[in-house]
Amino acid sequence: MDLLDILRADYERFPAEQTYGIYAPGVYFKDPLTEFRGLERYRRMIGFMGRWFKDLRLELHGIERTDSRIVTRWTLSWRAPLPWQPRIRIDGWSELIVDETERIVSHIDYWRHPPLDVLRQHFAWGSSR
Repeated sequence: MDLLDILRADYERFPAEQTYGIYAPGVYFKDPLTEFRGLERYRRMIGFMGRWFKDLRLELHGIERTDSRIVTRWTLSWRAPLPWQPRIRIDGWSELIVDETERIVSHIDYWRHPPLDVLRQHFAWGSSR
């Protein structure tokens, strides 16, 4: 199966049954809130999201590859574990770098809005964006 097909399938079933074998052991990850290296840490981050957030969805809007660079455009949404269960939404894109063995060595997420805007969504009473 082609790497893009694997990524499409992973987005579809996120966060369950991710294909961690497509990532290098020392994969670098960064988003507006965190930065780290290592596949085990990446697994723990996805696992945390799956346990903590309710109704978690990762909608893929597009995926393109040019040589060793893959860009995905997506929307991540969930219900926060707060009494009023606000729906949180992050629109963004990821830049993935692939090595010569077809493993992802870098995964950098970019958000269309600053983290403070995401935090504000938690306190928008009755909001269901």
